[in-house]
Amino acid sequence: MSGTTEPPILERSVLKAREWIAETADELGIDDHRAAYRSLRAVLHAVRDRIGVNEAAQLAAQLPELIRGMYYEDWVPSRVPETYRDRDEFLRRISREARLAGQTEASFAAVAVIKVLSRHVSAGEITDVMQGLPAELRDLLEPAVR
Repeated sequence: MSGTTEPPILERSVLKAREWIAETADELGIDDHRAAYRSLRAVLHAVRDRIGVNEAAQLAAQLPELIRGMYYEDWVPSRVPETYRDRDEFLRRISREARLAGQTEASFAAVAVIKVLSRHVSAGEITDVMQGLPAELRDLLEPAVR
């Protein structure tokens, strides 16, 4: 086999992943795509682990392939849904996983990722995801939904 051309599905997957990361960086107002990736990953993991297995799988079905792989990374379905006692616990998890300075940065990351997610995932799925979150988290995140 000659040439270095990637299969089209792989090329599309890479482009979509780069698009999501770039959009996350734009929403965060940063140029660091590694930091944007960490934020995207951390928020998706925190949401995934709170909404339960069925809803997590339904959300995953609408994610681009490479983002879906990142989404499922380190997932233990038997441990979900996690019950975050409060908004602070949710934000501490995001801050820790994304290596952010604290809860304020984590709240910016959460809002940014929900904005990106709401541009690419069906409105019905976003509604289902929001309904799977406690009221305190919905109050933080729903303004970011289109």
